[in-house]
Amino acid sequence: MANNPEFYDATVIADVAAAVALANSGFIAIYSGAQPALNGVLTGTQLAEVTFGATAFGAPAAAAGTVTAAANAITSGTIANSGTAGYFAILKSDNATVVMTGSVGTAGADLNLSSLVFVAGASFGLTAFTWSQPQN
Repeated sequence: MANNPEFYDATVIADVAAAVALANSGFIAIYSGAQPALNGVLTGTQLAEVTFGATAFGAPAAAAGTVTAAANAITSGTIANSGTAGYFAILKSDNATVVMTGSVGTAGADLNLSSLVFVAGASFGLTAFTWSQPQN
C-alpha cells in the first residue's frame, strides 16, 4: 500500500498560521558557521539580528500546492559582528526559543542575501521574508 498523504488547504494553512504566529514580535538572526542539526544548539557567531513586527505575518494563502505567508513588518538594524553568513535562525519574542533555522546564500538558499560578508557597524535589513510550505 502506498504512503501518499495529501494535506488539504485548510490543514496546511492552519499549520503555517501557527508557525508564523510564533515569529510575530520575534527575531531573525544571521549566524556564521554551519546550520545546526534539527533541534540542535545554535552555533557560530551571531552577526546580525532584526525584529519582526507584532503582526509581521499576514494570513497565509494556498496556491499551486504551496501555502505562503509573507512578512510585512521587519525592522532594520546594525551588524554586531564581522563574519561570513552561514545560516539564519528565527526566534520567538523571548529571543531564546528557536522556531526554525535555514540556509543562507546569494541564490537558491532558504534566505537569499545580496552579500554573505558582514562588517560590524554597517546597517542590515531585510526587504522581505516569505514562509512557504508545500502541501504534500
